[in-house]
Amino acid sequence: MIASFRSKPLKRYWTKGDDAGIRPDWRSKVRIILSRLDVAPLPAAMNSPGLGFHALAGDLAGRYAVTVSRNWRITFSWDGEDATEVDLEDYHG
Repeated sequence: MIASFRSKPLKRYWTKGDDAGIRPDWRSKVRIILSRLDVAPLPAAMNSPGLGFHALAGDLAGRYAVTVSRNWRITFSWDGEDATEVDLEDYHG
């Protein structure tokens, strides 16, 4: 289950359906990613074709990422069975 968000636009999109702040060409993929993340029992469940799932290293160790578009990723941490601190970020920029 998604327990918490860092990104306010992602939280609004997920909880209220408010897509302001989410690029129109990303909305479908973001919805798919969030839906999968909400039911994933562990981070590795996000390892599906097309998502580019990977664990982060260095300063971001303990977080995971899936690809939205180019450099943009949805990143998250994990606590028990919950995704936490879900964010939308360009961490290569």
